[in-house]
Amino acid sequence: MDLQKSHLRSANRKVNHCYGRLVKLKLTVCIPNVPTPPGFRRDFPEKVALRETKLKFLSSACFLLILLAEMSSQTEAEDRDLMAKAAKATEDLYYSRNTYFPADLEEKMSRLQSEADLALKLLDSIPLERKSPSQRATYEFLRGKILDVFPDYKKEAEDHLSKAVKLNPSLSDAWLCLGNCIWKKGDLPAAKNCFSLALTKGPNKKILCQLSMLERKMAQGTENQAQIVEESIQHAKEAIALDVKDGNSWYNLGNACLTSFFVTGAWDHNKLLHSLKAYQNAEKDESVKSNPDLYFNCATVNKYLENYERALTGFEAAALKDPGLNATEEVQKMINLLDKVESSLKGQTKAKRLASLASSLADVKLNSSYKRATTSLLLEGLNKGVAVVGRVLLFINHENLAPLYYLVCDSDQTCFVLSVYGLRNDVIKEGDRLTLLEPCYRGIDFTWKGKHYNFKSIRVDFLEQLLVNGKAPSPQQAVCTSIYAQHKP
Repeated sequence: MDLQKSHLRSANRKVNHCYGRLVKLKLTVCIPNVPTPPGFRRDFPEKVALRETKLKFLSSACFLLILLAEMSSQTEAEDRDLMAKAAKATEDLYYSRNTYFPADLEEKMSRLQSEADLALKLLDSIPLERKSPSQRATYEFLRGKILDVFPDYKKEAEDHLSKAVKLNPSLSDAWLCLGNCIWKKGDLPAAKNCFSLALTKGPNKKILCQLSMLERKMAQGTENQAQIVEESIQHAKEAIALDVKDGNSWYNLGNACLTSFFVTGAWDHNKLLHSLKAYQNAEKDESVKSNPDLYFNCATVNKYLENYERALTGFEAAALKDPGLNATEEVQKMINLLDKVESSLKGQTKAKRLASLASSLADVKLNSSYKRATTSLLLEGLNKGVAVVGRVLLFINHENLAPLYYLVCDSDQTCFVLSVYGLRNDVIKEGDRLTLLEPCYRGIDFTWKGKHYNFKSIRVDFLEQLLVNGKAPSPQQAVCTSIYAQHKP
């Protein structure tokens, strides 16, 4: 009898559990009024019969409960699958934005719109009432990100991204997208606040790169722009420290160093070398090789390093990847400059004129710490403890802001091209006598599109390397070149 009671207690617990589940599902199960069999006591035997009857009727209800639970689980799995497909469609959308560069911009916008519509359709296929709290945050994030894929600011995108970070403040990607969206409408401090808040959730290389970019944008036109750009460089280095193989982080550092080169006066040769090294590291990552800006900016560095052939090759590669860039124009500008240099050299070959101009150079006095030399005695690169004295033959006008180019002859009547960085264009005039201290020399010799270019070149990076008619340029004669290497969010 005790064993029978034990089994009945166990059955009773199972029945009550099923009743509870059924009540939650709002199911009604009708149990008939079972009479007490003859010979049974009204206490225990009656309960036995009633519970046995309940179990019979509940067997089908329990099966229904299990079936509904399985259906619910299947629905949740389908919803997760749809959300994953929407997330993948969003990734594909941004991949198209970053890698598809047709000649016609309208063609790109049309493709992005089609892909955005598809991603939104997938996202909206999950009924609102079926979205869990975490799915709702992801939904708002993805919808805002999809709408923000276009170049112009959209308030609807900002609204959805704002909801996403409210529903899930730890969603760092949503903070990143919200910052980019707000950046587009011009509220740079608010955008920086989004990036800073996102970084409080943990280190993130993408957010550090965007913050670095934003700081370069915020530096423009400020009194302390060099300091702000230095902060940009530090954040770029922090991103690299998180993943030394990430090409985008290296690309961002290259941009920061190139910007620093210009905002500090466009004279520090080392900043260009740091920038070039960063771009070369970026190129090792296959995922960024499709980025035309990488080739364009790397070519820009080579242009200012006066690696003309590499610069031309880089600009052509950028033009092939994105015809919308002005890379083709940059190629033509460089060719125009090189052609002017060549024609200027040919026009200054009259021996009598050169002899007359060079005759007075012997009178120029040098500091005893420098040894007088001519271009024929210079070594490739920096020539320490050496000074070259020359006469300005003409200013070579060209289409870029920096550097300034001059045709100069030395005391041996050898003509060379002088490039000067960080100086106003009215400081050096034709006929001036120049003293070039510790000159950086190189011989230019290459062929492009069947045309051969061959000339001697000296560059002046520091104003301290230059004396004009025996006098050093004043600080007021220095100039900063406002060129920035960065792309929009």
